[in-house]
Amino acid sequence: MSIFRSVLPRIARSNGWRCFSTEVSPDTIAELNKEMESVFGESPSPSPLGSSPPQQPARPTNRAEDSQPVLTHIDSGGQAKMVDVSHKQDSKRVAIASCKVLLGQKVFNLVASNQIAKGDVLTVAKIAGITGAKQTSNLIPMCHNINLSHVRVDVTLNEEDSSVVIEGEAATSGKTGVEMEAMTAVAIAGLTIYDMCKAASKDICITDVCLQHKSGGKSGNWSRN
Repeated sequence: MSIFRSVLPRIARSNGWRCFSTEVSPDTIAELNKEMESVFGESPSPSPLGSSPPQQPARPTNRAEDSQPVLTHIDSGGQAKMVDVSHKQDSKRVAIASCKVLLGQKVFNLVASNQIAKGDVLTVAKIAGITGAKQTSNLIPMCHNINLSHVRVDVTLNEEDSSVVIEGEAATSGKTGVEMEAMTAVAIAGLTIYDMCKAASKDICITDVCLQHKSGGKSGNWSRN
């Protein structure tokens, strides 16, 4: 252990404190490390003396995950929740949705000539869509009960593909949007057409239920390209 005695720093005693000198050459430190490895079986951890502490990487101010959309109806524990909108400002909000009901040529002709046994298909579907929009919060669990100021449902026959094209619009002045009300309107109208016509055909298909446009609120305007 002679190397320890040769490299032990000079100790100065002053007022009862021990002060260690760090003036040791790198070669001496390397030799000391080798001898300590032979005694203890491993090299000592690098000495922090004379070196700066390792720097932690700076956290970026704009992380990629911060810009990713999140599910607002899920809490931190993964449970479903109703979003608290009490802090939001009231604004005029409008949403337009659409869908298509593929009837087939036979049923299309019956609807166009108003020969379906249950009655006027297009009129009943339009009324059902308006009623459906007003019942959205009862049908979709996490939707807010919105005071709708306007609901419009247009039902149009399309000869090109023997279908009915449905467009629905909902509007309100409040703290949350009306996208679900507009989409519920067209979906319920489409289901009503199926119910009115199912006796004539089971091949009827409701398709392409989607949002076409929304405006108002923090996210502003959006339209489907």
